[in-house]
Amino acid sequence: MYELNEQEKKQICDEIAQFFREEYDLELGIIGTGNILDFFQGVLGCRVYNKALDDAKKFYEKYADNMETDYYALYRDVR
Repeated sequence: MYELNEQEKKQICDEIAQFFREEYDLELGIIGTGNILDFFQGVLGCRVYNKALDDAKKFYEKYADNMETDYYALYRDVR
């Protein structure tokens, strides 16, 4: 699983705190936002990662199909 560096963690925790402040009028501290981040990273992290791999595979397969078509388009008629 991807590990966030301290700057990324702080930025995301600040965004979580802002979200809860604006949406629920709730003040969360460092521990609360860190726990929420850890929870969602654990629940969603692998799913998002696997989805990204699936999307990359689809892109590569489409690219490879196009490359094969382009390859055969380069052939010249032989008499």
